[in-house]
Amino acid sequence: MKNTIKMIIVLTVLGLLSGAALVFIYRYASPLIAQNQKDETEKAIYKIFPEGKNYDTRIIGEDSVYKVKDKNGKLLGYAFPASGNGYQGQIDMLVGIQPDLATLAGIEVLDSQETPGLGQEITTEKFENQFKGLKVSPSISYVKNQKPQNPNEIEAITGATVSSKAVVTILNERIAKIKKDLNK
Repeated sequence: MKNTIKMIIVLTVLGLLSGAALVFIYRYASPLIAQNQKDETEKAIYKIFPEGKNYDTRIIGEDSVYKVKDKNGKLLGYAFPASGNGYQGQIDMLVGIQPDLATLAGIEVLDSQETPGLGQEITTEKFENQFKGLKVSPSISYVKNQKPQNPNEIEAITGATVSSKAVVTILNERIAKIKKDLNK
């Protein structure tokens, strides 16, 4: 009986100390994580819109949309996050669309859990560059093992069609929602 009480007291104290340590680390790390995410988003915005000098954040529902402007204040387009499931996990992107909401300025894959050497190719410049100037109407599509013939097509990555298809699906769904929200 005496050993049981000692064990309960030791485990309770260890649990409380562990919990307190986790709370301390979380409170310390949270602002740093938020700042890193903000910096990463800003870097992606200016990569998609190289002429961009500033942006305004607009909250639509639960979503952030960034109105990107040049040095003279002229609207270059909108940037917004897009996420969805890929082959092995979540794919997080930042998407840029021109003010006409009909042409992509580009995409930047921020995070991906796709297969290294195959699906992870969605993070390469070669894949991402296909989206610059891509028409979004009718919806974006992909072709396999051939060059795109239409202004709304990209070439899927050989051996990673599922990842390519996932990016296209995420973009089509998110662009449709953004167009609807911005036209309100």
